Amino acid sequence: MLAYVQIGAGWDLSSKKIAASIEANPSVVRRLMAMLVKGGLLTSHPGMVQPALARPAAEISLLDVYRAVDPTALLHVDEKTNPQCPIGGNIQETLNEVYDQVQQAAEAEMAKVSLQQIIDGIVGRAKARKMMA
Repeated sequence: MLAYVQIGAGWDLSSKKIAASIEANPSVVRRLMAMLVKGGLLTSHPGMVQPALARPAAEISLLDVYRAVDPTALLHVDEKTNPQCPIGGNIQETLNEVYDQVQQAAEAEMAKVSLQQIIDGIVGRAKARKMMA
C-alpha cells in the first residue's frame, strides 16, 4: 500500500482502488492504512482521499512497516505440549531460543531494506514489462 500511495501520487488512492490492486477487501485496506497512520508512516485526512507517506520512502524500512502492521513474532511455539513428557516439557523453551534468534536476524535484514528500494524494484519491473510488451 505504501508503494502504491507513493507511485500512484495523483491517481485515485481510494481504499477501493488500492484494494483492487492487492486483491483485498477495501475494509482491510482501510484497517491497514489506519495502522500505518498510527505507526507514523502514512498521513491521511478524514473526508479526503489523499493519503501520503509521512516521510521520504528512503527513510522507511521494511522493519518500520512490519512493526506498524504486525508487531507479533514471525514464529510461534505451540503452547499445548505435555509438560510430563521429556520432549513436550522442554521443546517450548528450546524453540523459543531458536525462534528469538530467527526473529532478530529477520528484523536486522528488514531494517536494511527501504521502501524506496521496493518502489524502485516495482517501477523497474513495470518499465521492463512495458518495453517487452
